[in-house]
Amino acid sequence: MKKYSYVGVSFIVLLFGIIFVPRIVNRVKNTAIVSNTRMSSDNPITNEKLAFLELSGVKRKMPDFVFRNQDSLLVTHSDYKGKVTVVDFFFVNCPTICPKMTNNLSYLEKQYKGQDVAFASFTINPKYDTPTRLKKYADAHEVSNPDWHFLTGDREKIYDLARNHFNLFADENPNVPGGFEHSGYFALVDKNGFFRSRYDRFGNPIVYYRGTVSLEEKVADNGEKEQISILEEDIKKLLDE
Repeated sequence: MKKYSYVGVSFIVLLFGIIFVPRIVNRVKNTAIVSNTRMSSDNPITNEKLAFLELSGVKRKMPDFVFRNQDSLLVTHSDYKGKVTVVDFFFVNCPTICPKMTNNLSYLEKQYKGQDVAFASFTINPKYDTPTRLKKYADAHEVSNPDWHFLTGDREKIYDLARNHFNLFADENPNVPGGFEHSGYFALVDKNGFFRSRYDRFGNPIVYYRGTVSLEEKVADNGEKEQISILEEDIKKLLDE
């Protein structure tokens, strides 16, 4: 009886492998990628053509928006048409990750100065971050590129943009330094407004690029690796498409 039981169990395991494993693999490759925010992988990353990010089978695209920039000018999603765009969320008085993120964006801006590359930095503290304060922040970081907009406006619209369109965490929290917390990741958008990223070694899009570790650091104290170098490569790929 034991012998036949083992045979039966083996048959069931084999059947599961034949029927269900391919379905699981296929689901991982074709799923709606970000019903939850997925963090960029530390796995080795491929150099294939960049993925389109999808949600329920639909390619995700930069949504419509209208905000004011550091020069008090109205900026909309249409201003980014025809440009490869890097997006982040920050706030002027951020004492932790924001300066690192802005410095990394400054590095990228210098590499692609004069090319069709733009930057959209949305404040998550619009009540304080007026255009005047955003201008001072931009000047402090020596930002003069007309295609780098520090954007402010209606708080609810900004948070909706972060949470429901870019799927990047942002929230008020009086218990953390600065009173706000947010994702330290960059989103990459192609010239047609579609969200893009490269794949990890398992064939899944990494979705976002880590923005809090510099090229010089290579690896942060917590073990996180820099991803500015791969973002730099992927911007070029999108420029060449």
